[in-house]
Amino acid sequence: MPENSLAALVRAAARRLADAGVPDPLVDAELLAGHVLDRRRGEVQAAVVRGDRVSEADAAALDAAVTRRAAREPLQHITGTAPFRHLELAVGPGVFVPRPETETVVQYAIDALLNAPEPEPVGVDLGTGSGAIALAMATEVPHARVFAAELSPEAFTWAGRNTAHAENLTLALSDLADAFPELDGTASVVISNPPYVPDAAVPRDPEVRLFDPALALYGGEDGLDVVRKLSSRALRLLRPGGLLVIEHGELQGGAIRDLLTDAGWRAAATHRDLTLRDRATTALRA
Repeated sequence: MPENSLAALVRAAARRLADAGVPDPLVDAELLAGHVLDRRRGEVQAAVVRGDRVSEADAAALDAAVTRRAAREPLQHITGTAPFRHLELAVGPGVFVPRPETETVVQYAIDALLNAPEPEPVGVDLGTGSGAIALAMATEVPHARVFAAELSPEAFTWAGRNTAHAENLTLALSDLADAFPELDGTASVVISNPPYVPDAAVPRDPEVRLFDPALALYGGEDGLDVVRKLSSRALRLLRPGGLLVIEHGELQGGAIRDLLTDAGWRAAATHRDLTLRDRATTALRA
């Protein structure tokens, strides 16, 4: 089989990625080939079956992309995009790459906005990162007014790029502790995927440890420093009966429920993701 056959290149790429410890080497090899060739993964698979060949330039570009991925650079940094629900987000260095688990967390906020009695319910995303959560709310609940705050200038730039065309979304460069004071007492939903990794718990995956910004990962000694600030700010932002949604680590649900209950929230409840791990805690403003 010719060396520049797509099948041979994808197989070789998958072997290199497997040797480097990449969790899904064939999937990533196919996605990288699709990025280089501007094809969807299914189209790459079909081209492999057909025995398609690629140009020397494309083969070299794929080799360079595989080298970056073998160094455990996130796939999304190499392709420049990350899928999130129905969205395709621009991502890269300086911003937290949105995870599939968060797609289920944002559903609680979307459902609350859809069921809110206000004609233009207010949703607030504190620590928006790439803008994934805020943009999902804004596009899936078009009659809502969505506000998103981000502290990191680097992440704020990515969020601005992703949310530029959402007319019902307002983005601010701000610490969540004092974001949007003009909204106090009006929000139907406040949601956040805050940094919640304890400072001493360095993530195992190189993609996270080496490439995700520390500001988006670490939350103090117990991982809950930002959650405490979030609780305080959300109590002021939400109207009575408004919903708080917090994403967190699988072992933090109990501590967060206790924290929220002690702060005066009611009906604190923890919810599992699709892998049956505790992933989000919700609570209602009294």
